[in-house]
Amino acid sequence: MAFRLRRRVVMRWHVWLGWLVGVPLLLWTASGLFMASFPIDEVRGEHLKAHAPALPGFRPVTPYLEGRPVQTLTLSQQAGTPIWLIDYADGGQRRADARTGALLPAVSASEAALIARAAFAGTAELQGVTRFAAEDAPLELRRPRPSWQARFADDTHVYIDEETGAVLATRSALWRTFDFMWGLHIMDLQEREDTHHPILVGFAALAVISILIGICLLPLRRAKGRSAPQGVRPGGKSQA
Repeated sequence: MAFRLRRRVVMRWHVWLGWLVGVPLLLWTASGLFMASFPIDEVRGEHLKAHAPALPGFRPVTPYLEGRPVQTLTLSQQAGTPIWLIDYADGGQRRADARTGALLPAVSASEAALIARAAFAGTAELQGVTRFAAEDAPLELRRPRPSWQARFADDTHVYIDEETGAVLATRSALWRTFDFMWGLHIMDLQEREDTHHPILVGFAALAVISILIGICLLPLRRAKGRSAPQGVRPGGKSQA
């Protein structure tokens, strides 16, 4: 009698835990299935990124550095123009014309449009550009940088750094859907970065407990079935 009572209590806990963790398990499985259904290169929009053609041979001129300590100098090109990307030791960033060494001003809207078109390998038309301050950067950009968002007709967004003209990110509609599913998967729809918070840990722990209880119940049900009289079902009813 005591054994049956304990088993009923354990089964009741198993059922209630199953209802409690059912929704999170469904979200984890569905979001994981979606994310596993697409190659990560397609999600990152690698097919939408144009490869810049090689520039003709030239001798780059050392940029004017304003007397500030420099961390790195990177030779790049923007819309066919050779550019120095300057990272100062104090965290500041600038760009300079690699042909003259002259420091260049911040990227304008028209220049951002040219850079975005050159960096985009798709066929959709550019619909417009919008400036975002570092503190108001869109969630999909994932970095606090002043930027221009170039919007294309196929719902692709190309982000251009306002200070350096570098392409910060290429975000497609698939990327945004994938990002939303990732937020569901880790239960963080605000920042979509935190994989260690009480809600996720708590539901994961409850799911593990529910599974362990279910595993423990399996031999108990098998033992009950074997102990039932022949011709009588475990529920106590005679078979037809």
